[in-house]
Amino acid sequence: MVKETIRVYARVKPLGRRQQAGIYSVDDNEKSLSSLEIIVPRDLADGFVNNKRESYVFKFQKIFDQEAKQDVVFDNIAKPVAECVLAGYNGTIFAYGQTGSGKTFTITGGAERYSDRGIIPRTLSYVFDQLQKDSSKVYTTHVSYLEIYNECGYDLLNPRHEASRLEDLPKVTIMEDPDQNIHLKNLSLQQATNEEEALNLLFLGDTNRMIAETPMNQASSRSHCIFTIHISSKEPGSATLRHSKLHLVDLAGSERVAKTGVGGHLLTEAKYINLSLHYLEQVIIALAEKNRSHIPYRNSMMTSVLRDSLGGNCLTTMIATLSIDKRNIDESISTCRFAQRVALIKNEAVLNEEIDPRLMIVQLKKEIQELKDELALVTGKQRTSELSQEELLELDELIETFLEDNDPDSTLDVGADMRKIKYCFIHVKQLMNHSKISDKKLLSQHISEEKDTNKEAGEEELKKLKELLQQRDNEINILVNMLKKEKKKAQDALFQLNAASAGSTVLEQSLSINLEDSWSPSSYFSLKEAKDFCSSVPRLPFLSGQAGGKMSLGCQEAFEVFKQDYADSITIEDSKQLLKQRFTEAKCLGEKLNQVRNKINHLKGEITQRHIQRAALAVSSPSENLNTLDPVEEKLRTQIEEEKKSYKTMFNRLKGLKVEIEHLQLLMEKVKMKLQKDFEVWWSEEAIHLQV
Repeated sequence: MVKETIRVYARVKPLGRRQQAGIYSVDDNEKSLSSLEIIVPRDLADGFVNNKRESYVFKFQKIFDQEAKQDVVFDNIAKPVAECVLAGYNGTIFAYGQTGSGKTFTITGGAERYSDRGIIPRTLSYVFDQLQKDSSKVYTTHVSYLEIYNECGYDLLNPRHEASRLEDLPKVTIMEDPDQNIHLKNLSLQQATNEEEALNLLFLGDTNRMIAETPMNQASSRSHCIFTIHISSKEPGSATLRHSKLHLVDLAGSERVAKTGVGGHLLTEAKYINLSLHYLEQVIIALAEKNRSHIPYRNSMMTSVLRDSLGGNCLTTMIATLSIDKRNIDESISTCRFAQRVALIKNEAVLNEEIDPRLMIVQLKKEIQELKDELALVTGKQRTSELSQEELLELDELIETFLEDNDPDSTLDVGADMRKIKYCFIHVKQLMNHSKISDKKLLSQHISEEKDTNKEAGEEELKKLKELLQQRDNEINILVNMLKKEKKKAQDALFQLNAASAGSTVLEQSLSINLEDSWSPSSYFSLKEAKDFCSSVPRLPFLSGQAGGKMSLGCQEAFEVFKQDYADSITIEDSKQLLKQRFTEAKCLGEKLNQVRNKINHLKGEITQRHIQRAALAVSSPSENLNTLDPVEEKLRTQIEEEKKSYKTMFNRLKGLKVEIEHLQLLMEKVKMKLQKDFEVWWSEEAIHLQV
């Protein structure tokens, strides 16, 4: 058992161009804890007598300033937790902070650069790397991805997620067993055998997440997301199974509605987000109090799911994300205060081990056989599970004698054998039931005679009812066929009326390009795709008119202009250039590998030729000694070893380039989908605007 408090870290988000930095300082000189001091200068507008607090100091395990990289954050925060999970303990890492403070960037990562990978993809890479290295155990890995949106749970890995509306999807519900363990219904567990499959599931879930643009954040998460890695391990031949899970939680950010000024649907989302975070803070306060008897876990779905992570069987780590901007100083101080309360909670993590039931059955069978052998040794007889025929006949005679004896003091002595005692009870019970059955048979014979007289009349009536039922079935079948024909006519008419709306479906299909079919980075967002996209959509009236400016261009030109003005166009070009460089480097490495391989084969041929020459020399002059070392051959072998080392180095580099190229292709696919969706939204807005 491991008893420790929740480890709390802080990360400061880099400031934007137009943001004004607040006053803060980081002190890392202490041995165990780092301290963060935030200074809020007094405002002269509050008067000369002003007793407001100016300095706020908070303690953290470690503070990552604005220059901290993603790999440093992973090595200090997530790597120790992942090691404990591989050892059989439960773990949780969650990020908390206001909206736009960098929680999703820390947990999931950014899509612009390969080095911006967050905690989740780096943890998956580390876990599968360790599993491949450890050959002493058999591991099984599953992942799940839960989204809590407006206090309703949804499975982000559900294959119906993209094609269905949110309200039509099955909701994830919480179920509790008698031991107060939480089980999530309708949440799928997807098996992942390697890192690539796990990352594909992660990207699928991220695509289905609820995000929206707010005044505080261009891509704000509007839901809480919990990505869970389930690991099972077992040593060959051992009866012990180990189960562990790692929760990686990306909480939605709290926001002050008065400051953001959101309304409508965004306001509803903000209410649910703030309410769930309020319930989370209530649980934290209750856990920090020593004499508190009730912890309000059931107030919200998020606190119910994270029950073990907060004061339970889990090693938990929190990352407080801070935005040190003058406008957000109050929210940053509130986040730090929340982190200090979280640091007071103690968790008791235990090793999750259980006995394999199949091996337990084998062990119990062996124990039963040993007990039987001991019993045979004491009694001198080898007992079987069944009585012999002679013993059964002897017991039947004893029971019959006992029942016929009218003496009330008579006994039935069969010895200290449970098999014989059970047989006597069963036999007496059968005799009692037999006497009751014989009485019932006499009564049933009398009743059956009366039924036979009425049977013939009932058969004739049953025949008439069957004929009538068959006639009604035929009539119903005729009516159903007529209804199907009418329904088909109505559907054909409705299809003709909705022909115009089918253009939007063709629009989505024409923009979806399979990234795996093309290895060349120059194939992304080509002019041909814009032409295909425009030809599949009927030209709208506002595009053909002279509305002035960009809107006078055709659909193809509109797509090209939108792509040029797109906010992430620079990122797309940078990724394409980087991908092109990686392809060029991989091609050069492949050519070098072929050259090295040919050189090795050439050197081996020279050694073989040298052997043939020495053998011929030995035949012509027997005095020549073949056992002496040939300096030329030794030199050739040395060159072969050097070329092999060079070959291995270049091969490992080529293998790493392949992984990076595949990751860059996935990122490009994600950016491309975002460009497609943004163009469709812009297209619709311009159409509505010009029609008005």
